[in-house]
Amino acid sequence: MKITLIGGHGKVALLAQPLLVQAGHEVRSVVRNPDHIAAIELTGARPVVTDIERLDAEGWGELLSGTEAVVWTAGAGGGDPKRTWAVDRDAAIAAMDAAQRVGARRFVIVSYFGAGPGHGVPEGDDFYAYAQAKTEADEHLQNSGLSWTILRPSALTLEEPSGRIDVTATEGAEVSRANVARVITATLEHESTIGRVIEFNDGDQPIDEALGSLG
Repeated sequence: MKITLIGGHGKVALLAQPLLVQAGHEVRSVVRNPDHIAAIELTGARPVVTDIERLDAEGWGELLSGTEAVVWTAGAGGGDPKRTWAVDRDAAIAAMDAAQRVGARRFVIVSYFGAGPGHGVPEGDDFYAYAQAKTEADEHLQNSGLSWTILRPSALTLEEPSGRIDVTATEGAEVSRANVARVITATLEHESTIGRVIEFNDGDQPIDEALGSLG
């Protein structure tokens, strides 16, 4: 597929891009900083430099034109609530709306374990903006009419990939970024993931088997 990956210089994205390329996909990787071009090129993806916080509807349409699938791994990284709302909610929703307009039917977003209306984070908490922004973006995607998948990994680690996850857990634990990258790639291969919210930790079940069991 022709894939546009948003947030291309993130740790998960840099691990996912070579896997997507190896799987035969054509990957366009969106980054804000031109200094990141070389790192993107090393993954085999084609870098596209733009600031997703500043794109209007026309700009989003141009960015996603010709795309068959969008993979959203972007995030403001916490800290500044204003930027968190702008990236994790507003830009994500703008990308979903643009994907719908230009016919990019498949949309995979990386959220977090525990997101949703019952996230339980109080408004005065420093984590609230992130929790609520992710929740609202996820809900918008679910109602978008796109062929969506919401991935909700638990706390991210730098461990080596085991290739095994647990999609049945009711509480978050840990999962390696390398496994998340593998889940992103496998998600695009499994139609059973369409219309699914997938919360997962590292576990004992091979990723393909775990995702295939969702059907």
